[in-house]
Amino acid sequence: MRTCQLLLRSGLTVTAAVLPLALTAGPAGAASGISVSTTGTTVSVTTSACSQNRTTGVWGTGSLLTSSQASFAEGRKATLAGTSVSQSTAWTNVTPGTYTVIVMCQNASTPAGTQSVIVSAAATPRATATASPSRGVMGGLGGAAKDYGPLTLGVGAGLVGTGVIATAWFLRRRAKPYRL
Repeated sequence: MRTCQLLLRSGLTVTAAVLPLALTAGPAGAASGISVSTTGTTVSVTTSACSQNRTTGVWGTGSLLTSSQASFAEGRKATLAGTSVSQSTAWTNVTPGTYTVIVMCQNASTPAGTQSVIVSAAATPRATATASPSRGVMGGLGGAAKDYGPLTLGVGAGLVGTGVIATAWFLRRRAKPYRL
């Protein structure tokens, strides 16, 4: 019984020690040599794994594959541009869906990295023309919701006045009960 409790406690201690390390390790794309990001319908990839071909001046090529495409050659290609520190490329007007980004350096037979990315539908701002109020904002007691006519305003004023008079009469009667 004591051995089981000891093993359980040590297992929990090891889990508590390893969990923060696993969470701070970063996404799988960081280990693959590329970093993929999306902004609206634009997918961009950045890497530092490629070196420039001295004769052609090309760093490498990136390919954006849909779920139905299987190889680098089938995807939407874009040439990498940048410096010896960082190379990048981007694809614009990408339709919503799940994609795989593959980066092939110019002088390598294996990919510099692959990473999956999800492009969501971009929310396009819509401007609608609405008529502005002719009298501005109708603030006050009840005026912000609806413009009431003079009859409703008169009845409301009468009810408020009756309430004020009834309150004054009640308080006066309470102070001197022998008077009306």
